[in-house]
Amino acid sequence: MSVSVRLVLLLSALLSGCASVAPLDTAIRQPAPPLVIRFGVDTFAFPNESRSKNHGKPDLYANYCFVMARAVTQFRRFARFEPTLPRLSAEAYTERVKQATAYPPWHDPLPADQRVVIPGYASLYELSRDQEAAVKAGLPTRLWTLVHWTNWRVVFPFPGWHQERVASQTMAELQAGHLVQLLVTNFPEWELNHTVLAYDYRIGDNGSVEFVVYDPNDPYVPGLIAFDRHERRFVATHLFDTTPGAIRAFRMYYWPLL
Repeated sequence: MSVSVRLVLLLSALLSGCASVAPLDTAIRQPAPPLVIRFGVDTFAFPNESRSKNHGKPDLYANYCFVMARAVTQFRRFARFEPTLPRLSAEAYTERVKQATAYPPWHDPLPADQRVVIPGYASLYELSRDQEAAVKAGLPTRLWTLVHWTNWRVVFPFPGWHQERVASQTMAELQAGHLVQLLVTNFPEWELNHTVLAYDYRIGDNGSVEFVVYDPNDPYVPGLIAFDRHERRFVATHLFDTTPGAIRAFRMYYWPLL
């Protein structure tokens, strides 16, 4: 079997997920879903830092955007916060973070009595604000996110119908109460090869679908990417340190191979 045939088969397999997803024109007529998470409550208090803007910083925390976005989903599905319980040592919090982020993010949420208990804090934001070093020590390594086999998608042009399908799938997942992690890129520009976490959407005045996202690079303000229904493409409307313009988006961490 030739390389080109194998590539076509692989692309077909990747694009066949969620075969029953509603068309975008149908999805936009659905009632807007409630917020899946609360920005500044269920997100991290510290940023994934930029190497280009922090030259020489000794404790630089960079290239962890995929780890951090994925961890927000893992905390939502597999941990619970108990602010009335006594606080633990930093080392104990590191271990609790390791336990919560050891679960694959595509697994079903655990029942409350089986979740990893985070005592002494009411939210991920509070925990990561007060126990920043302990939380960072407990988060997984960035290595496997940097070499994840699906990262190759950024180098290929994908047709408009594919990007429309990503938008439809993202809306369907949000309507079902699920977070959606997106790989976003404007390759061959080197400005944006990044990940964000969609947790809400709205229909813009021009009919575009505006996805509200948690951007690990910016813990202070929600980000925004839009799907232009006429052009059938995503646009970086408001992402940290990113020039507004056309991008491509791909779903991540929703089943074992992706």
